Amino acid sequence: MSQLLMQGTGYTNFVGRYCWVGAGEHGLEGVVVTEQSEPQAVIGSSLHSIAYPENYKDHVKHHRELKHSHEHPGRDIVETLSLKYRKPEILSLQHRGEFLYAACGEGGLRVFDIAFIDHKAFSERITTAPVSPIGQRLYVRTKFATAVAAPTTIAPDPTRTHRPENFESPVHPLYAYIYVTDKYEGLVMVSVATLLDGNPSNNFLERDVTFNPNNLLCGATAITIAGTYAYMCCDAGLVVVDINEPKHPRVCSVIGHETLKHPKSVAVQFRYAFVCDEEGVKVFDTTELSQPMHVHSVLVHEANSIYLGRTYAYVAGGHEGLVILDITNPEQAFVDQVYNAGGAINDAHDVKLGITNVSQFAYVADGKNGLRVVQLTSPELPGNDGFSPRPNPCLIATRKLPKKGHALCISRGVDRDRAVDESGNQIAVFGRVGARPLNKAEMTKMHRHPDGNLYQVSDDPFDRRSYQFPEVLKSYLQARENKIPPAERNLPPIISK
Repeated sequence: MSQLLMQGTGYTNFVGRYCWVGAGEHGLEGVVVTEQSEPQAVIGSSLHSIAYPENYKDHVKHHRELKHSHEHPGRDIVETLSLKYRKPEILSLQHRGEFLYAACGEGGLRVFDIAFIDHKAFSERITTAPVSPIGQRLYVRTKFATAVAAPTTIAPDPTRTHRPENFESPVHPLYAYIYVTDKYEGLVMVSVATLLDGNPSNNFLERDVTFNPNNLLCGATAITIAGTYAYMCCDAGLVVVDINEPKHPRVCSVIGHETLKHPKSVAVQFRYAFVCDEEGVKVFDTTELSQPMHVHSVLVHEANSIYLGRTYAYVAGGHEGLVILDITNPEQAFVDQVYNAGGAINDAHDVKLGITNVSQFAYVADGKNGLRVVQLTSPELPGNDGFSPRPNPCLIATRKLPKKGHALCISRGVDRDRAVDESGNQIAVFGRVGARPLNKAEMTKMHRHPDGNLYQVSDDPFDRRSYQFPEVLKSYLQARENKIPPAERNLPPIISK
């Protein structure tokens, strides 16, 4: 349903030539993970061995070490003049459009220009002031920024004017912001629409909203946006914030310590949210986005972060490595397999997925071991042409960070199958004039009865949950019990059939 409604599944995301890795005090790295020419094979993959046999042999000969990356210390150019902000700290990354957004602890939010990284006409490929340190300001001070999230990894511009003859749906104003969690300030919202308008003279970022009612959001460490709601992991637990009016956010619900033990990460797909805490992964029914309900728990000894890809969830499991959950039925999710490459992956902090040339890859921030690239599927895997083949993980490449840096976070790839959010707001351009996705009311009709109950499917043709009209089903069962001939039952065609 998530695929059908175009809400995205996380499975087809595009990571591309560079995988962006945050390394805490060691700044950030743009690691080259594919060949530059076509086909753009991921280095070390099965396609790489076929399309670039000499390069592949050289890669294997050098113990599958990735050779090239571009680093940045993680501070703004003007901060070299100040002792206070010289210490960099990259705790969270999100690539969107031409920019990389980073939560940098005491440095707050920093934004890096990574456009045309292979074609820049000057020596510094990653820069914080492509125009001039005086002509723009691509940072916002916060007390201690811990995470950053974009409501979408593509870049719709809510401030762009629309011509009437195009019949375009307006972009919701929440997409004008980047959302930052701060350990002390809670939720900080920064308008970054100026970075989308093509005008470099107005790129002076300011915080628009600071939201922390009664210090409820203190200790915030993670955030994800689902429709017009922000799900935040805080000291208080999982806090759901309504951002339908971005400048006037409000708290909808709090799932406290009776359910969650120090939540660390949260991800949402269609009707379910998955939260990592000290006890493992907790599953929540989010049919009502404002009121998540706990429905299931999966024991994982060290669940640091989670990524959802169709019917599987990938958990960065610390010393256990990559823990893969089967979430075909989220309310009965279970550990499908644990992969650590023979003990090599033993400090997993974060994981993101990307698909390249019909093969699926996991990019794992493996702490002291650096970046790990794990091939999950390939054309040789039985069932690979299906919707969600069971992954067969294989470690194909590694990038150890310089100066004994620790890989802490990975930037999410571009969502290629997400055109509408969970609240029915269009976020992608459609091919025909006036074309649009289903809105919230229309989407609801696709999976819920008029009385609000969910559609169900069953192998039992007499299962009452499978029919929209219980009173019609009752009449059918009575007619069948009374042995009334089908021609005389006077029932709707779908039931008679």
